[in-house]
Amino acid sequence: MRHSFAHSIPWHAVVVNITAFDATELSGAIHDRSVSCREVMSAYLDRIDARNDALNAIVSLRDRDELLAESVVCDDELDRGISRGWMHGFPHAVKDLAETKGLLTTKGSPLLKEFVPDVDALHVERIRSAGAILIGKTNVPEFGLGSHTFNPVFGATVNPYDSTKVAGGSSGGAAVALATRMLPVADGSDFMGSLRNPAGWCNVVGFRPSFGRVPLHYGGDSYSTLCVTDGPMGRRVIDVAMLLGTQAGWDVRVPTALPGTLDELASPQSCRMHLQGSLSGVRIGWLGDLGGHLATEPGIFETCERALQRMQGDGAVVVPASLDVDLDALWTSWLHNRHAYNAATYGPLLKSEAIAAQIKEEIRWEAESGLSLTAIDLQRAATTRTAFYEQIVSMFVTAGGDFDLLALPTAQVWPFDVEQRWPAEVDGRAMDTYHRWMECTIYASYAGLPAISMPAGFSSAGLPAGIQLVGAPLADVDVLRCAAGYERLIDDFSVGMA
Repeated sequence: MRHSFAHSIPWHAVVVNITAFDATELSGAIHDRSVSCREVMSAYLDRIDARNDALNAIVSLRDRDELLAESVVCDDELDRGISRGWMHGFPHAVKDLAETKGLLTTKGSPLLKEFVPDVDALHVERIRSAGAILIGKTNVPEFGLGSHTFNPVFGATVNPYDSTKVAGGSSGGAAVALATRMLPVADGSDFMGSLRNPAGWCNVVGFRPSFGRVPLHYGGDSYSTLCVTDGPMGRRVIDVAMLLGTQAGWDVRVPTALPGTLDELASPQSCRMHLQGSLSGVRIGWLGDLGGHLATEPGIFETCERALQRMQGDGAVVVPASLDVDLDALWTSWLHNRHAYNAATYGPLLKSEAIAAQIKEEIRWEAESGLSLTAIDLQRAATTRTAFYEQIVSMFVTAGGDFDLLALPTAQVWPFDVEQRWPAEVDGRAMDTYHRWMECTIYASYAGLPAISMPAGFSSAGLPAGIQLVGAPLADVDVLRCAAGYERLIDDFSVGMA
């Protein structure tokens, strides 16, 4: 199959520092033959050799000679006029929660430390089909639970801006690999902010798509995964859009998959066209700390508000907003939904004391809590969720409301010490669960709305923070377009290399 991804890049610039190019630029350089796939693979492997030992972002790295041989095959195909897709020859590491055919998939658990799947997850299958060469995996928390990437199999991934701090999670390895240019683009997944929180803490972009936009086909129950989605991460919005275009699209095996494909994200040229535009007239509802409901460390709001001021300077209209729901009841509903999902997934493992002893305490708590729920508890949680969905959707212009976007911090705290499991206290308020400090991420997740994490700025200590932009139902491309408009305002700090 022939694809046209040519993009003019000076040959000498590519040779000087291949890994300095963003993903879409790299695709152009490969396809106009400014640089070979073998050179790209070699440059990225060199970069991994230089940075990964200290950061621990990429795990299960494959043999260098095998990878170089596969990249030569990609060069031979280009010589014959054949391109597999925009990611032709890209080195790519898959988040270690997703199954990868023939490649170790541990999910950060000692129970799976030798598990090698014989199939790819659906989005991995699509990434391979777009031309990527899988080089390894990106590190995750154990079974992906918690926004601190550490596990007993591979250890902790640390923040690229301060190695004594956390990188976030569960897509922590992916975010760090992007920030340090060990990968051109990355995949991740998101239940409670796992694409957004690490992106904010590593100064990159993470996008949570609408429910069903990136179908989940892992086998088992396809109906109770309605808070979970795979999605893209990158250093630039256009790279995120391109990867979303690769991951997205209907699949007959997935009953919750959205119909159709995102054809407007099918090529760099089409992406550029659809991401053009300013923020002029875009109405943004700033949810802040939801009237004091969210405990937040000093400096987080100020950093996000400076980001919003930049948007106002480009013509956006920023207005304080609130959610007209019982936020405590909503949190309880969210917890019950999450507990039930984790009880179904991990509850059977608790029947064996020997196996349960190998599972971290937060997972055991989730599963045990879920096993104690009643049918009435779950019905009440579903009713509360439905009412919340109706209320938040009514806030958007598409449903007669006032806003095109809602804005929130990406996390309620700055990156904390890597030796700390999770923040037990935030600004003097005790956290009653291991993830309460991430409550700001549940609103997009629970309503199934598209949400992007964009760089917002830095603390006085040089640690990054992100801001969430949440869009209306199915408005994935609109959210990306607004994010691209904001990105053009922040080039002074958003494209730096950690």
